[in-house]
Amino acid sequence: MKPKQHAAYATAFARGLTDPAIVAPADVIAQHGKGVINRYNVYRNNVTVSLIDALAAIYPAVQRITGVEFFRAMARFHVRATPPRSPLLFEYGRDFPSFIESYEYAREMPWLADTARIERAWLDAYHAADAAPLAAQAFAAIDAESLAQLRFIAHPATRIVRSPYPAVSIFAMNRRDEAIEPLHASDAQDALITRPDQDVIVSQLPAGGAAFLLALISGSPLGAAVETAFFEDESFDIQTNLQAMISAGVFTAIRSGAPS
Repeated sequence: MKPKQHAAYATAFARGLTDPAIVAPADVIAQHGKGVINRYNVYRNNVTVSLIDALAAIYPAVQRITGVEFFRAMARFHVRATPPRSPLLFEYGRDFPSFIESYEYAREMPWLADTARIERAWLDAYHAADAAPLAAQAFAAIDAESLAQLRFIAHPATRIVRSPYPAVSIFAMNRRDEAIEPLHASDAQDALITRPDQDVIVSQLPAGGAAFLLALISGSPLGAAVETAFFEDESFDIQTNLQAMISAGVFTAIRSGAPS
């Protein structure tokens, strides 16, 4: 079989693996006279189950919240709508939080999608490149007049998830095998996901903290980031937030002046 023919065959074969409405390609054959349709259907089922299992491994808190049966039914619909684009299973499911948001039967759990976003960010942080976090001593040689112009380089593992719901608390309670505590659904929480050493850490940002860090990550100088944080919350504490971002390993380096 020529390369182009092989690619066309592989595409036709794969197209139906996540869609039960598609029949086995006409040129698929089975050895020793075994039934092509049945064997293809078995293979298709195995692929679907593997992808659902991958989603369950990536989103264990979501599965604990919904229950296994609900989760697997929801995941099956996602698999049919969103076939994998990478051979790496941990890369699968990036669209799952958005899918949850639009999933009819999850509407009574509006915070579920943001909980899933934190879980996805946790996994991405886990697989991110290694880098030494910024040390507190890096500020020692910088004179006070230059502070406002400092720009920060984010650690590859740093992620921020903003939510109008208590998604950080929901995530934390459901990643542990402990009793679930009552929460107020109106309590907004922003998550900071970092990996300063080998362990991924998920923490709740204080008021204004997410706006502050997102501004720094986008390239804004420190002075402008502080203004952004104060605009969002007048009680923003710059010293506390600077100390927290250093200890959490949010950044790897600082530089002065305009971005290159």
